Parts: sequence; C-alpha cells; structure tokens
Amino acid sequence: MRAASVKRKTKETNVEVELNLDGVGTNDISTTIKFFDHMLATFSRHGFFDLMVKAEGDLRHHVIEDTGIVLGEAFKKAIGGGKVESGEREKTVRFGYAIVPMDESIARCAVDIGSIGGEGRSYTVFEADFSKEKVEDINTENIPHFFNSFAMHASFTIHVYARGENEHHKIEAIFKALGIALDKATRIEERR
Repeated sequence: MRAASVKRKTKETNVEVELNLDGVGTNDISTTIKFFDHMLATFSRHGFFDLMVKAEGDLRHHVIEDTGIVLGEAFKKAIGGGKVESGEREKTVRFGYAIVPMDESIARCAVDIGSIGGEGRSYTVFEADFSKEKVEDINTENIPHFFNSFAMHASFTIHVYARGENEHHKIEAIFKALGIALDKATRIEERR
C-alpha cells in the first residue's frame, strides 16, 4: 500500500496528514477553514485518495500554507520519496492532466510527479484571475500559495489554468482537476 503519515508542528500551526494513494476517496478533513475543508474533500474524492487532514493554527494563511507543505511531503513519501530503491516512483505513470468544467467555469491542470528514478522538479504555474479578494471564509490569494507550497514539498511540477465568473466554481474546478490529474500521474504502470 502506498501510504504516508506526516506531522508538522510549529509555533504557528499544528498539521497532521494521513494519505493513501490507492484509496477510494474517503476523507476526514478539519482545518478550521470550512471552504478549504470542502476543497480538500473534493480533491480527495475526485483523486480517489483516502485523506485525513487535521490542522489548526494562528492565522488562516499559515494553516493553508502548512497544510500544503505537509500534504506535499505526504505525497512524496507515499510514492517512494523519489528514491529509486523504493521502486514506486519509477513505476508511476508520471504525467497526469485534467480538464474540469463546473457550470460557467473551467479549470485545466497538468502535473509531472517526477522523473523516473529522480527526485522530481518543484515548479508551479498558476494562471487564474480572481475578481474577489475572498470566497466564503478564505482569501483567494491563498489558493495559488497552497499550490506553490504543495508542489515545492512534493517535488512536483503543477500547471493550473482556470477561468470563469463564479469564484467558488472556479476554485472548486481547480481542486477537482488537481485530484484527477494526480490520480492519473500516480497510477502504477505495469509495463515499466
């Protein structure tokens, strides 16, 4: 089973993540930020990752950033940490992509989880303009920040492009697209 458990405790946050890449999409998410909980749950369901996230902290920005860090570390660990000896990362499909429409919004996401036998490359392209500073209980500037933190600590390359009128729909389409793209990229390719 490709799974990982990662914890991070700082002066600002306390974050715990349990991840099973080969799950069915069950999740238990509690970050004290309702909209972020909803986004992580939809990411889990559409990526078919079993995911438990418990996070709390002094500021929403810190909770979102540190959740991205810990979730990235959990993904890296679950697929073998980039080490050839693990045999897992070198057998993955590696690339994944998804296009997700949600009413008037659409999101595209492409990922590279790392070269065969390598550590991967951390890089993020995030092209989605938000017309509102806040959606529900989250500042929209924290969305690309989460993706940057996640990609950096997972050693993934992630490209996100989204447009639409409704910010909730746009952000939800982005998280769904990430889940679907990572589900494809993390699958085991038996022909390798």
